[in-house]
Amino acid sequence: MSQPSSDTVAPRGIVARLLDTIERTGNRLPDPAMLFLLLMLAVWALSWALSGVDFAAIDPRSGTPIQIVNQLSGESLTAFMANMVRVFLGFAPLGVVLVAMLGLGVAEHTGFINAALRSVLSVTPKMLLTPALVAVAVLSHVAVDAGYVLVIPLGGVIFYAAGRHPLAGIAAAFCGVSGGFSATLLVPSSLDPLLAGFTQEAGRILDPALTINPLNNWIFTTASSLLIIAIGWFVTDRIVEPRLARTVVDGDPANLPKMDPLSAAEKRGLTWAVVAMLVASLLFALTLMPETSPWRAPADAVPEGSHPLLVAAAPVMQSIVALIFVLFLLPGVVYGAVAGTVRSHRDVIAAMTKSMSGMGYYIVIAFFIAQFLAAFNGSGLGTLMAVEGADFLKALGLPMWLTIIGLILMTGVVNLFIGSASAKWALLAPIMVPLMMQLGVSPDLTQAAYRVGDSMTTILTPLMPYFPLIVVFCQRYVTAAGIGTLVSIMIPYSIALSVLWTAFLLAFWALGIPLGLGASYEYPSG
Repeated sequence: MSQPSSDTVAPRGIVARLLDTIERTGNRLPDPAMLFLLLMLAVWALSWALSGVDFAAIDPRSGTPIQIVNQLSGESLTAFMANMVRVFLGFAPLGVVLVAMLGLGVAEHTGFINAALRSVLSVTPKMLLTPALVAVAVLSHVAVDAGYVLVIPLGGVIFYAAGRHPLAGIAAAFCGVSGGFSATLLVPSSLDPLLAGFTQEAGRILDPALTINPLNNWIFTTASSLLIIAIGWFVTDRIVEPRLARTVVDGDPANLPKMDPLSAAEKRGLTWAVVAMLVASLLFALTLMPETSPWRAPADAVPEGSHPLLVAAAPVMQSIVALIFVLFLLPGVVYGAVAGTVRSHRDVIAAMTKSMSGMGYYIVIAFFIAQFLAAFNGSGLGTLMAVEGADFLKALGLPMWLTIIGLILMTGVVNLFIGSASAKWALLAPIMVPLMMQLGVSPDLTQAAYRVGDSMTTILTPLMPYFPLIVVFCQRYVTAAGIGTLVSIMIPYSIALSVLWTAFLLAFWALGIPLGLGASYEYPSG
């Protein structure tokens, strides 16, 4: 894509210069792998300094005072060495990324993804490209973390192929996948019953008979998807992409997508690949339908009001990444066989190998992320931060609407350090749900506030497990891209999400619009 010359670009405004400063500063940070190593050492030092302190804060999960575990003790250091391999192999995002990329790599390197995108772009109005991409990113939440390894890199491919800046496409997709992680485009995700389960257990600390509907936030999160799409559309087209006008795309041209018309062989390959994908999807859907389908969760693992295919314990929900692998491997192979880009099984293996060769940097980073998170979680520092923050919020004695905003902001701050939505709510729910119930706020509203706070800062923190991977996606197009580049690009999205999504929740509350099925705003309800 063509790059504007410096004499044709308008002077930078104050906001643009500020973001440029943030980008330069962020890119001066150590390499992400070294950054996580330094953070792990900092956790070790802090845990040593605080390990002898008696804290009054109580861990709501155990009912005992919080005790910081010294990560520099002989026992902790030997456990660190003994568990290093297990911690690395147990780092969940690593397997998700690598398995999904095996199938995606075949689909990409045989030419299927490129041909499919060129075909779609030829009939998609350019002005609707951004909202369509953000909508797909929001919809990807049905597949939990699949959007990180599927939709976000495709955002760069789609924008580049359309003659737009690829980093803007990555940013728009990142906004939908991660910034709007708690939004749902009509279809519930496995996150809904997972969070509701934690909310119910936390509420039963005060009310043993409390029952929470797994879709207690479904109306709010569905309506929120429209807000996320609007925010992503405006910020991408009016703020982010204009700022990227001076950022030169200097990636290897041989590895960047082209927008040439489809050849006859490509059209035939695409047709048969799509047919294969549809047939496989139909056959898979048929296996889901029987009441005795092995894809369904056992009856004793399905909460009341939930569907056995949509709970986290359902094999189908646990197989999302494997399904992505198969449903992209199949059309990739069919396309290659028909279009002539695959002549033997060796070509398929070569495509997988090539996709894995590009993941070497991420694997290195993932090793250090896993060790840092193990030290941080094992030290108890995260629990201390959450409990002290909740106590501080309670002590302020703010009006209820300000308390809700405080809960959102506190979640956003904790979110900078603990990326997993379920792990964070498992920690915060036993603290915040009973606290808000004592203040007359229903668990449904508390959970909704948590979901807003959980999404708005994820796109800014390098501690989010997939953040380094997205930096790698950016470097395919802009070789000098780093942490600062991505953070500076995503700040406008985070600000817009923080302000507008919080106001959106308060508007729901003020107007009395139901949050979801069986949900209320007050406790006790009615």
